[in-house]
Amino acid sequence: MRIGILKETQKGEKRVSISPNITKQLIDKGFEVIVEKDAGTFSSYKNSDYREAGALVEKRGVVFKDSQILIKINPFDREDLKLVDKGQVLISQLYHRSNPELIQMIADKGASAFSMDAMPRISRAQDMDVLSSQSNLAGYKAVILGAYEMKKIFPLMMTAAGTIKPARVLIYGVGVAGLQAIATARRLGAMVKATDIRIETKEQVESLGAKFILVEGANGGSENGYAKEASEDYARRQKEAVDKSLFKADLVITTAGIPGKKSPVLITEEQVLKMKNGAVIIDLAAAQGGNCEVSKLNKTVLKHGVKVIGTTIAPESVSTNASELYAKNMYNFIMHLTDNNNFKWDLEEQITDETLIVHNGLIRKIKSK
Repeated sequence: MRIGILKETQKGEKRVSISPNITKQLIDKGFEVIVEKDAGTFSSYKNSDYREAGALVEKRGVVFKDSQILIKINPFDREDLKLVDKGQVLISQLYHRSNPELIQMIADKGASAFSMDAMPRISRAQDMDVLSSQSNLAGYKAVILGAYEMKKIFPLMMTAAGTIKPARVLIYGVGVAGLQAIATARRLGAMVKATDIRIETKEQVESLGAKFILVEGANGGSENGYAKEASEDYARRQKEAVDKSLFKADLVITTAGIPGKKSPVLITEEQVLKMKNGAVIIDLAAAQGGNCEVSKLNKTVLKHGVKVIGTTIAPESVSTNASELYAKNMYNFIMHLTDNNNFKWDLEEQITDETLIVHNGLIRKIKSK
């Protein structure tokens, strides 16, 4: 079976779905691999690296024509689908709940499609979970970006000229990105506080040396590893509990998202008005509308003396590491789906069931998380 690795065409994307190292591992398992020319260039991988791993390097059209499996990171677009044939298997992040037209086009082609962002949050799927591996890097990078944009340093510093107090950092959302942001900010010497609707995250926050802001009525629950959508009453109480820390913060990082839905607004413009002059907000949820009311995706907004940066961040900005992690996730997923280099198509198995969105041209029931 031949696997085709496609170059990402989305603006600003620098990652590649399979690294040369994973290419070699797939070939060692008996797969053939064909890579689009220059697919790994922005992740520091040369065409010669893939050839040395045993892959063929070809033009885009040849990859589509000669592959049974086609792999990307971002969703296949209309131009991609013009080159897809019946029976091919597509694997990428499809964001299927918000892309019904894309799913229908794939079905019309008679292809099959797996969505990596639909991976269930269960222990045996952890090594296939691209959202977690990429969010880990996003949490780290958010702190580094915040440090660059701030006008003060993170750690306590005692000098002959006086003492510099440590920066105050506030994290909204204690998922994978939030936890890494806490750990990174603490390593840099900041005073860190965090809040989350899930009470079970309190212990994780405190284990990293940060303070958890407890909100009365936190539901302590999650759905398949994701936070539940908060009620209006909880959102009001969270605002009251967090405001004091928000207004003192030098850096705020927001990471709260709800799969398939608009990001919850956690910081209003009215709250921004009361923040410290020179404070920075890094809104990692900007692609789904943003956790800050004034944020805009891929833009820096200066509002009331506060710099608000809307981003999805930047696994792309550390593309070599991000590609390595994504590729390992993909390798584990392919190993899970196949036996002797052929798909098992075990539709009763949970990982296959939840990630297989289209099967031989038929759209399957999409389960809500």
